[in-house]
Amino acid sequence: MRAEYLETPAILINRPVFDSNMEKMARLLAPLKVALRPHYKSHKSTDIAHLQVRAGAKGITCAKVAEAEDLALAGIEDILIANQITEKSRIARVAYLAKGCRITVCVDQSQNIRDLEQAAAVEGSTIHCLVEYEVGMGRCGVTTHEAFRDLAMEVMACPHLVFDGVQAYAGQLSHEMDGTRRAEEAQRIETELQSLLADLKKWQIPVKEVSGASTGTVELRKEDTVYTEVQAGSYLFMDATYRQMGLRFENSLTVLATVVSTRPDLVVTDAGVKALGVDQGNPVCPALPGASVNMSEEHSAFTFPGHPFHVGDKIRLIPGHCCTTMNLHDFFYFEEEGKVLNRLPVTSRGKSK
Repeated sequence: MRAEYLETPAILINRPVFDSNMEKMARLLAPLKVALRPHYKSHKSTDIAHLQVRAGAKGITCAKVAEAEDLALAGIEDILIANQITEKSRIARVAYLAKGCRITVCVDQSQNIRDLEQAAAVEGSTIHCLVEYEVGMGRCGVTTHEAFRDLAMEVMACPHLVFDGVQAYAGQLSHEMDGTRRAEEAQRIETELQSLLADLKKWQIPVKEVSGASTGTVELRKEDTVYTEVQAGSYLFMDATYRQMGLRFENSLTVLATVVSTRPDLVVTDAGVKALGVDQGNPVCPALPGASVNMSEEHSAFTFPGHPFHVGDKIRLIPGHCCTTMNLHDFFYFEEEGKVLNRLPVTSRGKSK
């Protein structure tokens, strides 16, 4: 089937470009001896997760317990939930899940550690833990070496928990457009983490993993990086925001839309904010370069004098944010040269618990 015959809005993923992006990431990380633990939030597809693992990923990162459950039930055996799980009902789910696969969570509070230990003891399971260190995002994590040490020692004292190392995700740099500032801040974080690791070694606290980084900063890593694994996700798809950063990865994801109305200077499509993630910026239309766009719930209206489009034409849009766009759709389509190769479910769409 040709892609232009799909009902719209529909997510299309160019399979050759998608595969090329996976290969580029592998080539980038290989000389650094840094593992890839890609983030599930970008695609929410267990099928894609398996493709990533078969391509060499050590495991999968996700954000929510419900996502971890989908991954585990689909046979993914090594899962990092890169968040603090604090509700006791969800902690119980994590403890149960840890009986069947390797589960890692992030911690930055003593009470959370005690709750995790209690739940794991009830289930007879083992939960792995990364202590989160605040590297400038202004969100979670401890802010001093001493606080990190104390939490690491608390985890190490728990029979059903395993201390693995450091969560150091600098999400504030993921879309930093100033390349010089992005590089300088990434180096500052590397230096700070080196200092943290030196103190932990002095205190005889073994660190197996330093996990973090992102699509926007992975190219800045050097052979002496402290990171042992990278949580990049958007590298597979890219989007209109990442396109502005000059990264080596290419856009593989577009949203196919139908033109529903036109004027000499206007093209209106059937893809609005219910089909395109706009939290990091509006979509762009490659066929209408430089066009301004007005977004509403069900429509995107591009201003472009002298455009060539007519009602009923199909048009491709690059979303402002690929991750939130995937979460708006039930299915996506792999395609090559305009031919549909497969339709696969967005397995964890809407699973925010």
